Amino acid sequence: MRYLPRVSGRGVIAGVAVLAAAFGGVMNQSGTAPTAVQATPLQTQLDTLLNDSRYVGSQVALVVRDATTGETLYDRNGGQRMLPASNTKLFSSTAAMHVLGPSYRFHTDVLATGPVYSGQLLGDLYLKGYGDPTALESDYSGLAKQLAQSGVRRIVGNLIADDTYFDHVRLGDSWAWDDEPFYYSAQIAALTLAPNTDYDSGTAIVESLPGASVGAPVKLSLVPANDVLKLVSTATTGAAGSANTLSIERDHGTNIVRVTGSVPLGATVGQEWVTVWEPELYAADVFKRALAAQGIKVSGQIRNAGSPATARLLARDESMTVGELMNPFLKLSNNMHAEHLVKAMGAVAEAEGSWSAGLDVVTDYAKSVGVDTSALRLSDGSGLSRKVNVTADSITDLLIAVQKEPWWQQWYDALPIAGNPDRFTGGTLRSRMRNTPAANNLHGKTGSLTGVTSLSGYVTAADGRKLVFSMISNNYLVSPRSIEDAVGVTLASSPGQAATTLQRNTQVEDACDLEWDKAC
Repeated sequence: MRYLPRVSGRGVIAGVAVLAAAFGGVMNQSGTAPTAVQATPLQTQLDTLLNDSRYVGSQVALVVRDATTGETLYDRNGGQRMLPASNTKLFSSTAAMHVLGPSYRFHTDVLATGPVYSGQLLGDLYLKGYGDPTALESDYSGLAKQLAQSGVRRIVGNLIADDTYFDHVRLGDSWAWDDEPFYYSAQIAALTLAPNTDYDSGTAIVESLPGASVGAPVKLSLVPANDVLKLVSTATTGAAGSANTLSIERDHGTNIVRVTGSVPLGATVGQEWVTVWEPELYAADVFKRALAAQGIKVSGQIRNAGSPATARLLARDESMTVGELMNPFLKLSNNMHAEHLVKAMGAVAEAEGSWSAGLDVVTDYAKSVGVDTSALRLSDGSGLSRKVNVTADSITDLLIAVQKEPWWQQWYDALPIAGNPDRFTGGTLRSRMRNTPAANNLHGKTGSLTGVTSLSGYVTAADGRKLVFSMISNNYLVSPRSIEDAVGVTLASSPGQAATTLQRNTQVEDACDLEWDKAC
């Protein structure tokens, strides 16, 4: 099967010539048999890569196009709907850069309706979130400090957690129940908290250390410290050199975190991220601790409710810009960032902080730049949903179109870069395609689910031609990730160079096959 170039701009070639080309030849005027079309070296190389036994009984789509002219250089199943995993983030991230804008900032407010007399706030204190997925313990400490500087020393009322800027649907459409305890599937709330600068909102870190002797309980702590998560542990210290079998998992519907297994004597600090049930209460608890550290006592309890429209602003924290957020979002393929951006787009553009409103906005943006959205189904912003369907054609359409956007360079720089070992440069591609022509060249978005791998982005060929490509593989039993990398290297190489390069390269296939593994 041979794959012929399409016209620039994805125009439709009319008439008999299309039918002839589809069958591998050009019909002549005499009506005799069509002349065979000569495959290019690139087409031959890509055909060879994709004719792999791992694709028997599974599916692969690959489209390669000239990034400047739009000419299609290779097309296998480009119009077939596929499950893209985190390649979905190409749609949500570009829409966010356009709709919210690269200078948009999330914010978190401290509000009150009651008066302040002699350092006492007479009434409830409201902590209202506007969707910031990057809020840290230090940000809540900053809010507490602002309040202390205003002279408040006591809250004669409750601390109210207000997450009403978004709806109360916490988990995405068809997200798997067994993913719920893990950091890549945290609950989405307008008021939330991340434990460190990976900005995994709605999670906390459980740190572990072995006890002083064999059989002693494992030492556990929470980062940040909080009274929301409850650690229930039977974990013990094993002999030096024994296997680390520690398991840390939150019970469904609760904030009870069960810790079991064994940690060998002498092991260093271990870290495990766990999701939190109702993140707005977690954020409020950390804020209450920050208030106490500033000498501000809360007389009442933590409650969740909306803030009165008449509440006045006492303190505000602002996030990094959306443009700056693109780096941790795309480099680490952060699912929560995608969903916060989707709901924020719904809130800003449609006055409704929901998935349905936000995904309508994402779809409208894609349509506005020429993507045929009638062929797509977007069910979330991250690709964790198994209802998402896109085509390789639609992804390359998007990649070509956004090059004209004023924010494109900042977004492009935020994509993972193949073979660059720095975590916030190479991102999810940092261990892949090292020591090949694709290294520090290919900028792409990865995608991983069980039975799904995808890679789409930009790469400069050896002759200086800039290419866009999208490759999506579905329903395989043995991972074709190495084929994906081989395609990237082939596109970056001169004809005939790729095979030699791949034979030399010992890190074509990422040792970490899942982008949601924190070790990767």
